[in-house]
Amino acid sequence: MDMSDTRDIHIDRPVLRDRIVPTAWILGLLGGSLLIVVAMMDRAGLGMDFLKPSNAKYLLALLLLATIRFRLRNRSTGRERVARDFCEYVGLFLFISLLGATATYPAAAATSGFADAALARIDALIGFDWIRWYMLVVDNPWLQTVGRLAYANIYMSPVLLLGGLALSGERARAQLFLVSFWLAALVTMLLFLAMPAVGPLAYVWQGPVPYMPTSALYQAELLPMLRENRLGAVDLGALQGLVCAPSFHTAAAVIYIAIAWQCRFLRWPLLLINCAMLLSTPVEGTHYLIDMIAGAMVGLFALCTTGAIQYSLPRLRQKQRWRETEIWQNLTSSSSAAAPPAAPSRDG
Repeated sequence: MDMSDTRDIHIDRPVLRDRIVPTAWILGLLGGSLLIVVAMMDRAGLGMDFLKPSNAKYLLALLLLATIRFRLRNRSTGRERVARDFCEYVGLFLFISLLGATATYPAAAATSGFADAALARIDALIGFDWIRWYMLVVDNPWLQTVGRLAYANIYMSPVLLLGGLALSGERARAQLFLVSFWLAALVTMLLFLAMPAVGPLAYVWQGPVPYMPTSALYQAELLPMLRENRLGAVDLGALQGLVCAPSFHTAAAVIYIAIAWQCRFLRWPLLLINCAMLLSTPVEGTHYLIDMIAGAMVGLFALCTTGAIQYSLPRLRQKQRWRETEIWQNLTSSSSAAAPPAAPSRDG
């Protein structure tokens, strides 16, 4: 298909178009989030060297995406529109991801104690044996390779989704995805403050580690360092997952699957990929099963809340238009009533 004809597959119907959130709202939301994270970093005594190559590469990527988006701001058809929307969506997603991951570091510094005992007890009550799941992976090296690849899908799914949404011109659905992802990250961090944990690999497993999964023992290593203010600086190129409960991988998978289900050509591939990611999460993410259940609830909450906001936008816009019309009518009628009658001329 010729990319110049992508305007013909724009399927953001009028009802969905009315649910598009003003870009200024989203930028304001992210700007406020950035200020809060900066304040959290300062309070925790954490810094960031922006000239360090591992940090600078992300800032340059954001700058490049923003520049392309700005240069193509007035384009509405063909390749230019797709490129403009894709750069905007990917830029916002990258910003939300980096901001959310960074925020977990000062949040971890504010935590105390560990919730592993309670989380492990809940797993036992619902009949989940993490050690058996882990040993299955240890005994099958091919599961280790597949698991690592599946767990890394948290970065691939959004690129496919946002590319498909940019291609089809579904701006409202892209915003549903982005705002839901932001809200899920926010709720995950708030719950992390209430129940920090080191994960089952550090808490449940005893003895030498026969297979070191993707998330390794970072929670057990970094949380004490952050609480004792021994880390100093956050490196964007070396960000590690600090949140055990709830599982953000699970929350993200729920959002990915829900959004992909509306895209006919992405529905089944992303369903399979994200189901594989969920199966890999207990070991590669060193998560309890209850972490994943909580993460799924976070993802559903974020989707429902953002969807409800979008659903109410047409009504809010209609009320605003009605009020503006009413105010204008009152002003014009008041002006007419206040105007003195014209004096008759000498010519009658």
